[in-house]
Amino acid sequence: MTATEFEAYLAGVLDGAYALALHLTRNRSDAEDLVQEAALLAFRGFWTFVRGTNFRAWFLRILSNAFFSSLRKRRPETGAVSLEEIPSAYMQRQAHQLAASGAAGGVAPGDLVLTVTGKLESDQITAAIDALPEEYRLVCTLYFLQDLPYRDIADVLEIPVGTVRSRLHRGRALLQKRLWQLAVDHGLVAAATGGAA
Repeated sequence: MTATEFEAYLAGVLDGAYALALHLTRNRSDAEDLVQEAALLAFRGFWTFVRGTNFRAWFLRILSNAFFSSLRKRRPETGAVSLEEIPSAYMQRQAHQLAASGAAGGVAPGDLVLTVTGKLESDQITAAIDALPEEYRLVCTLYFLQDLPYRDIADVLEIPVGTVRSRLHRGRALLQKRLWQLAVDHGLVAAATGGAA
């Protein structure tokens, strides 16, 4: 394993690694520092990388570990999220309420959900993911923005696949509520009336 080989591997994952770091740190300067630190750690440990395996997942695991290591040095994020308040199919329920009230203009609930998500800007969706609590934000970022499969996410975070599924399910529920509220705020849909939160 040579420095040139490492640089070739690294060049292919830097953009995605920076995007992940930006979602984790929420700050460009901190994201750059995190990628640089992860690159240094990866270079030092490059001898442990097995050719033919997924370098991207290996590097993102190092980046995630570096991020979590820096978090442990600071005070943990506060504010618990009550998941009982958020139905798992939040957007579908809101769309059904609008259809039932006649405020959907005859659009079927499933089509309304697709229309809402299709009209939101990608930076609005990214911001909604960024606003998720940390444990869900990381899994959702890796799944929705990095397009990693469950197994790779589990490898990156060093957690069981079942935990990935659970966090992604809960993250989706929170994300649906945020995206629907964005759609209401931007006038893409009327606020649902009649009770469901």
